[in-house]
Amino acid sequence: MTTDQFLPMDDKSATAVFAANGIDVTPRKDQGVFKVVRRQGLDGDRPMIGDKVTVHYTGKLLTGKKFDCSWERKEPFCFNVGKGQVLKAWDIGVLSMQRGEVCTLLCKPDYAYGPTGNPDKIPPNSSVVFEMELLNFEGEILTADGGIMRRIKVKGEGYSNPNDGATVDVHLEGRCGDRLFDCRDVSFIVGQGEDKGIPLGVDRAMDKMQRGECCLLYLKPKYGFGSEGKPEYKVGPDKEIVYEVTLKNFKRAKESWEMDLNEKLDLVSGVKTKGNQYFKAGRHHQAVIQYQRIISWLELECGTGMEQHKKIQDYVLTAHLNLALCFLRLKEFSQAVDNCNKVIEHDESNEKALYRRGEARLLRNEYSLAMADFQKVLEVNPSNRAARAQLSSCQSKMKEHQEQEKKIYANMFQKFAERDSKTGRMKRRKDESTRGSMNGDVGIKRRRRSQDCPS
Repeated sequence: MTTDQFLPMDDKSATAVFAANGIDVTPRKDQGVFKVVRRQGLDGDRPMIGDKVTVHYTGKLLTGKKFDCSWERKEPFCFNVGKGQVLKAWDIGVLSMQRGEVCTLLCKPDYAYGPTGNPDKIPPNSSVVFEMELLNFEGEILTADGGIMRRIKVKGEGYSNPNDGATVDVHLEGRCGDRLFDCRDVSFIVGQGEDKGIPLGVDRAMDKMQRGECCLLYLKPKYGFGSEGKPEYKVGPDKEIVYEVTLKNFKRAKESWEMDLNEKLDLVSGVKTKGNQYFKAGRHHQAVIQYQRIISWLELECGTGMEQHKKIQDYVLTAHLNLALCFLRLKEFSQAVDNCNKVIEHDESNEKALYRRGEARLLRNEYSLAMADFQKVLEVNPSNRAARAQLSSCQSKMKEHQEQEKKIYANMFQKFAERDSKTGRMKRRKDESTRGSMNGDVGIKRRRRSQDCPS
């Protein structure tokens, strides 16, 4: 069954045809979206809420008039299904499809363009037909590095999400391959899941979840149990794991704008201590979360009086310095430099900020900038042995780098010279061959002329 077989027709006839040949895929079975499968898809998973899906489609009115077609543009269309980014009919219809499936959807106005329609294309209160092919789908990526992927099995309620510091009640099921290694109900504070043996990826996904949501989290090792693994769960190092997480309930922590300055200052000391504990335990990602909370609370505060202003500034600068140290350990050198710069903007002679920025620049092979930082450290504190050693290291590495560059350029010039020499030899051979060919042609022409001439 294709659209061309039955269009044009009126709304009542279209409903009867689709009801006879397809199924009502609406949750309420109100005949708002009928689906007729034209080509079966591959057996296996169907898209889940939030998945990024890729489709081809053609949209037509019941008159048969085409109003949109991705096939003609040769541009597949991508969107996150079930998130309200497209027509309601698409969200419902695509969630019922399998990879490779081709279907036709009859979409009533309430599930399509509604009482207003679409100016110049679709009249008000129009039913429309879409032919759709589901090309591909994949989970929703929650982090820039692709380390956490989410697939929602059950959509949550409302529009509120847990924030850092919120208390959450969850049910967890962790798997490595086909083996279930963790199954429990647990409460924890978002940002401090490490205290309950919860992977970083589960902790970091909390602020994307809604009450009642059940999702699958696919975690790369960085967001799972890392290079150490989890011996008590018999999970080895650098393993990818999957957690099924159900957010049963949560209580949000106060946001910065909901607290007065005194409340913030009362909390900061404990948050800093927690961050330091994580840092000493080698949990640098978790430490970053704590130090960033301090900055988010205090960076725009001024306080009343010089004493309180200085206290606020000390907390903020210390948090930036600690973040720089964390990012050095995490090998995120640009972030380390950025946090050092924040400190140096307020205190250009800050010994720790200059030293840590020098370290980050050295590790980015920015030898001249690193040397300048270490020299400034020695101007501030001539007895800083570490800075003197780093300065010496900078000079050695710069020399090594220059020697390597010389070798690279020497080899490069030698290759250019060899190539030019080879090109010259080939050109001379070609010229010689061409001259020989021309001489041969002259001889042939002479013989031909002698034969053509009367004797």
